[in-house]
Parts: sequence; C-alpha cells; structure tokens
Amino acid sequence: MRTLRGSIVALVTPMHSGVQAETALDEHALARLVEFHIDNGTDGIVAVGTTGESATLNEEEHLATVRRVVALVKGRVPVIAGTGANSTHEAIRLTRHAKSAGVDACLLVTPYYNKPTQEGLYLHHKAVAEAVDIPQILYNVPSRTACDMQPATVARLAKVPNIIGIKEATGDFSRLTAIAELCGKDFLLLSGDDATACDFILKGGHGVISVTANVAPKLMHDLCVLAAGGDAAGAHAVDEKLQPLHRDLFVEANPIPVKWAVERMGLMDAGIRLPLTWLSADRQGVVREAMRHAGIACRA
Repeated sequence: MRTLRGSIVALVTPMHSGVQAETALDEHALARLVEFHIDNGTDGIVAVGTTGESATLNEEEHLATVRRVVALVKGRVPVIAGTGANSTHEAIRLTRHAKSAGVDACLLVTPYYNKPTQEGLYLHHKAVAEAVDIPQILYNVPSRTACDMQPATVARLAKVPNIIGIKEATGDFSRLTAIAELCGKDFLLLSGDDATACDFILKGGHGVISVTANVAPKLMHDLCVLAAGGDAAGAHAVDEKLQPLHRDLFVEANPIPVKWAVERMGLMDAGIRLPLTWLSADRQGVVREAMRHAGIACRA
C-alpha cells in the first residue's frame, strides 16, 4: 500500500459557470487543478469527497470524476476516492467502482441523517470492508452527519484488516489520544479540521485531509512537513499565515467559500450545484483578506 501522509487535498469538483441543478462538470479545469497540486507539493488527492460536492453529483458523474483524477494523476501521488453513503449497499457499490478505477484507498464518511447506533456504524463499515478488498479510511464529521463514531467503535473497526485509518474532524485532541492508544501505531490518523491540523500532527497525527490545501497547497505541505518533523515553531509560523483561511473558508457552508477562492485564483469557472449557491457578496471580502494574509493572489 502507498504511504498516505502529509497534506491531502479534499479536491473541489470544477464546474462550468452557473448556479444550477445540473451545472456541467469541467474536465479541463480538473486537469489544471491536478497539475496545480502536483506542482505545489500536495501529498495526495481526495476525489469527490464532501468538498467535491459528492452529495450533488449523480453516481455516473461521481465515478467518472474519480476515474478522471486517477488518469490525470498518473501515479504521482496517492488518490483516495470518497465512497461513503448513508446506505450500506450504495457505499459498497461506490467502493467497488472506485477500486476498479485504480484508486489507492477509499474514504467513507459515517452514514448521515439516519443516525445509526455505534453497533450500526461498526456493522456498516465492516460490511463495506469485507465486500471490497481495498484500503479504507473512516471519516468522522459529526457536525455534518449528526452521527459521532466513538473511539471504542474505531478500535473495533481497526481490527478489520483493510480498515487502515480515520479522518477525525471533531478538532478534539482527546479523540486523537484515545484512538492512537486503542488502535496502535500503525493506524493512520488524519485530521479533518484544518484549524487544528498543525497541533494534531505535532501530537502524533500523520497528516490532514484539507480544504485549505485547495487554495494554499504549498503552505499546507510545508506545514505538514515541519509538524511531522517535530518543528513546532516552524509549523506554527506557517499555520499563522493560514489560520484566517482555515476559519473563513467556512463563512458559508463548505465548499461555497473555497470554490469562490479557487475561481478567484483563475483555476476554474464560477460553477456550483444547487442547493449550494455562490459565495454571498458581503462575504467575499472576508475570504479575499484571508487569501491576502496567506500570500495568495486573488483577482478582482
């Protein structure tokens, strides 16, 4: 299995201009984004995760985008496919297709909306892992799913051979400590919270699946290298430049602000799918200032 560490971007899915129910995907912009990340040191790419608007892509688009990212990357960095669903059979189907596309691993969010019990979470992820022999990463983000996978449940799932790690997005360092103690040193620990990712890595985490990396990939890569090497002062100095982005890329629901920022960088069109909308005019200055603080050029 390829090493999954460092700054892994939760890649936006570029679309042609418009705020519509079926805004067309933009393959040329996707190619630009992949090369932008390779050139700027991004250590891995998540295709069609939450930030990639997985909730608004149909299954054909979802799988086509994953295949396209794999083809564009050409093995230069690991590719992780978002394949989570609140239906176990759908998650299995998406994960099978992602494996056939040649991804290195799959990222599976906890089932959302239907609020499974801890036993339900265990059985769901175990079923997907047993059905599809590919490395799988759990994803716990209770702020969006209304479902919180507890460390004891993570520990049970860590015993399933191809469940290799977790993206933990609570920002709670006690979770990092508990999961590390319960699951052992070989279990992959990835932050899902940019604002606390620096200290997460300094405290023993292995990297971050990052929204901010869409806008500042080189800085996020540098931060992860410094933190992994134990250089707290250096890592915090880089993180200070990024903190406004960590905060203000969430002034509206993700990925609304980050898509606006990437468009303002000239990397893609102003396209997003309903029910998401384009970033409100009164919030654009906030994101623009966060980009300026990080040294990221933003066109008028």
